[in-house]
Amino acid sequence: MARNVTVGLIQCATPFDPAWPVAQVQKAGLDVHLPLIEEAGKKGVQILGLQEIFNGPYFCPSQDTKWYDCAEPCPGPTVELMQTYAKKFQMAMVVPIYEKEQPGVLYNTAAVLDNDGTYLGKYRKHHIPHTNGFWEKFFFKPGNGGFPVFQTRFAKVGVYICYDRHFPEGARALGLNGAEIVFNPSATVAGLSQYLWKLEQPAHAVANGYFVAASNRVGTEAPWNIGKFYGTSYIVDPRGKFLATASEDKDELVVATCDLDQIEEVRKTWQFFRDRRPEAYDDLTRG
Repeated sequence: MARNVTVGLIQCATPFDPAWPVAQVQKAGLDVHLPLIEEAGKKGVQILGLQEIFNGPYFCPSQDTKWYDCAEPCPGPTVELMQTYAKKFQMAMVVPIYEKEQPGVLYNTAAVLDNDGTYLGKYRKHHIPHTNGFWEKFFFKPGNGGFPVFQTRFAKVGVYICYDRHFPEGARALGLNGAEIVFNPSATVAGLSQYLWKLEQPAHAVANGYFVAASNRVGTEAPWNIGKFYGTSYIVDPRGKFLATASEDKDELVVATCDLDQIEEVRKTWQFFRDRRPEAYDDLTRG
């Protein structure tokens, strides 16, 4: 009997005015997401992923300390609110937020909730870009919690955040740690790397024999206007097949059914874990 799991991703444009106080910005972000979270629950989504720092803009084109005020504990107010929705709909959730561990120690984080609202833990983004338009080291400390996998009621879930997707090492670690579905919440704009969006993560799915659920926001965000967030959120299976793909420009929920039994079937055929040679990889751990 198939072990089917209904997976959902939400992609949204973020309505905000840079003159608004942070609390108003975050409320506006929540207001556009909540109807889609409700829609996911009513459609029977069992694991729902939200986009990177879902309740606000992608503020990293700036170096404005105002946005430090978006950071909050994890768990904290936003995670606690999402716990009520997880419990209401019996829906596990991946909830990306801007985390404040202590003053001056801030992370790009995703909390993972089980379907009864239980907080299972968090993943902190490891790979932090620092280049024109993406000044993330100004805002985030690199993650220090490894590559955990979270046992929800429905599946073993891993998380990789945005720029992490360019690095195969963590994707492999998630597979070795038992991930069945890896969520990658992102904020990425059209341009140099757009073609990689549908190349790298299906490759991670194939190389590691798991499902990948990748989300991206839509629209443009003034005053920075670094480009168009092109959406195209998708869910892909362990053979690299696209199960569902969203549009480039609409707020929407994308849903697919993932048969977890396919993982074992694929790994029996493509024995990539069996044929690893970790004793030959020492050079990879040298700086």
